[in-house]
Amino acid sequence: MSRQKNSSWALFVLLALVWGSSFILIKKASNELTGLQIGAIRIFSAGIVFLPFAIFHVGKLPKSKIPIIILTGLLGNLFPAFLFAIAIHQKIDSSLAGILNSLTPLFVIVIGGLFFKSKVEAKKVAGVLIGFAGLFILSITRGPVSISDVGFTLLILLATVFYGVNVNIIGTYLKGLDPIKMATVSIGFLTIPTAIVLWLNPVSFSSVEMHKSILAAVALGILGSAIATVLFYMLIKKAGGLFASLVTYAIPVVAITWGMLDGENISLIQFGCLGIILCGVYLANK
Repeated sequence: MSRQKNSSWALFVLLALVWGSSFILIKKASNELTGLQIGAIRIFSAGIVFLPFAIFHVGKLPKSKIPIIILTGLLGNLFPAFLFAIAIHQKIDSSLAGILNSLTPLFVIVIGGLFFKSKVEAKKVAGVLIGFAGLFILSITRGPVSISDVGFTLLILLATVFYGVNVNIIGTYLKGLDPIKMATVSIGFLTIPTAIVLWLNPVSFSSVEMHKSILAAVALGILGSAIATVLFYMLIKKAGGLFASLVTYAIPVVAITWGMLDGENISLIQFGCLGIILCGVYLANK
């Protein structure tokens, strides 16, 4: 029993480190790459890793569910990858992106209640309100912001909305299917659209700095998308969904730590707002 518990905690810490480091990797990749290139390289790399498994697994999934599985790949991986990459490349600090990403569980609840007829209890409503209060305080205390600042912040919020929709689609329409098979098929399929994006936005290998940016984007895909997906499902299988969902609380801590090490200006107010948001997430998922 103790060995099982230790292995679960090891997976938890590893997953938090991998996902929490995704934002700083996007920042490093953006030194030479555009947001579109970063997102495409990330998902293409993950897709290449999963493609052999996708070919093997696709025939074992119900044909009627394949379009929905592909849709989950778009909502849960492709679109958010581009949105985060564009926002961080243009304006948003990686640490702030990590904080905003912690709103995902709240959007799962809101979207489930509004569009998927999920039961929303009073404490969940209270948790959502507290979480969005933290977001509001974070927004008004950042000082003077331009319209572009607001726009790029909204891109990250849109990514968390896509995550929320994706979770509800999986919970509503794909119950009972093997999650690893679904993941390999959905991400493996994404090699096609990302290859087209890279063809339209070719990457130059002209300098050492470009090589470093490409390496960061590839690491982002292989570690942050492919391997992290497998680790997450392993954690769910070992310790259950509730324990696995707690990684939400650790990801922004890792992201903020990387931001501080990279010289980003992180105020006590941002820490306080993160605390408020995570209190809301805790209450909503208690």
